[in-house]
Amino acid sequence: MVWIPEGTFRMGSDLEDYPEEGPVHDVTLGGFWMDENTVTVAQFRRFVRATGYVTVAERPLNPSLYPGIDASLLVPGSLVFSPTRGPVDLTQWQNWWRYIPGADWAHPEGPKSTVEGRLLHPVTHVCWEDVTAYAAWAGKELPTESEWEFAARGGLVGAKYVWGDELTPVGRAMANYWVGEFPWQNLKPIAERRTMPVRSFPPNGHGLYDMAGNVWEWTSDFYRNDHRETTGPSCCAPMSDPRVIKSAGSEDPTLPGEAQTPRRVLKGGSHLCAENYCQRFRPAARHAQPIGSGMSHIGFRCIVRP
Repeated sequence: MVWIPEGTFRMGSDLEDYPEEGPVHDVTLGGFWMDENTVTVAQFRRFVRATGYVTVAERPLNPSLYPGIDASLLVPGSLVFSPTRGPVDLTQWQNWWRYIPGADWAHPEGPKSTVEGRLLHPVTHVCWEDVTAYAAWAGKELPTESEWEFAARGGLVGAKYVWGDELTPVGRAMANYWVGEFPWQNLKPIAERRTMPVRSFPPNGHGLYDMAGNVWEWTSDFYRNDHRETTGPSCCAPMSDPRVIKSAGSEDPTLPGEAQTPRRVLKGGSHLCAENYCQRFRPAARHAQPIGSGMSHIGFRCIVRP
């Protein structure tokens, strides 16, 4: 872990395309320790072997959470990215996500896949219950959204990316993100089209690796449509250690009542973020994720507060 010193920073962004990132506001935080990289498959495997823990993706689905669904579909599994054969409607995520029975942290693409050879990749297919179980075992916690963003910025003020304002300084990629037209044209080598080993790219100013791209990372804050719940009482007064601890209001309003579930904030973007879709491999970017769902592009890292 590395020490993130206390300080005040400008949180959020006023990008018109992503209104959930605003309003920009000052936040003051105390110092804390943070994992240098996301939790790896090897680290998570040690936890499973030590405790016998079974992840949510390895358990049968709860019928009460999926009213009307065919009982034969209530089998353990998880959502796995599947590239399309050509351009598709980018507003319909179902075009490239598939629920694969048998997909879990040890079988990232389904029961016939394995993590052998990928032990240094970030663990995926972990939901909120899974990551908090690991953190408790390790004597750690999950960061708040503000702690995560403060650490990700690495001391840079107002920079677009965790490494600065230029996407590819000196022509060099600085994170694992999609190159080409999402979700069908991936111009990267085959071995680099999904997750990559942690520390494959340079660290940020705090010595943290992969704070952009590779996998989204869980934070402890419940999701809101913008930062208004955690802004200060005035434009000039920084908010101190903001946290969104109430789940009410975090649900997806587009879903029917029986299908709604609390959502928490993900940060950092993933290898599926592209210039034509989800340009969220930026410190201010944020995404809502149902607490009971893991996916093939979601991982986490932990912190320790003094």
